[in-house]
Amino acid sequence: MEETLKLAKSELGIRKPVKEVFNAFIEPDITTKFWFTHSSGKVKEGATIEWRWEMYNLIIPVTVLEVVDNKKILIEWGEGMYQSTVLWEFNSVNDNLTFLTIKNYGFKGNDDELLAQIKDSTKGFRFVLSGLKSWLEYKIQLRLVEDAFPIELMTKK
Repeated sequence: MEETLKLAKSELGIRKPVKEVFNAFIEPDITTKFWFTHSSGKVKEGATIEWRWEMYNLIIPVTVLEVVDNKKILIEWGEGMYQSTVLWEFNSVNDNLTFLTIKNYGFKGNDDELLAQIKDSTKGFRFVLSGLKSWLEYKIQLRLVEDAFPIELMTKK
């Protein structure tokens, strides 16, 4: 698969100031309202942290590569075959509208594995963006990430 095609991309307008949208990914107390259930620390440049999704018994290591206030967050996350890079780009459209783009790239594997990872990442970050929008604009926790997996995975013992 061509290198330029190995990219998952999700984007959405959030009707809040860029500082508030940016802060939602820096501060775990906010991020846990729409994405993961626990973080070992804040997102800051040079930090190594862990994000946890308790409902899936999943912990993912995160290395924060770059943070540019209200503009950009760049991380590497995952391990081995499942390590990839995520870039958040925050664009202030006006005082109360932020356009947020999330790109996930650096996937590994054969064509079928790459397509599956790109599809899952695009879908997952679409849920993250929708949950973020719901939380910041209306203070509603949609629990999209929690309910995103097929029912057979949620009911296995």
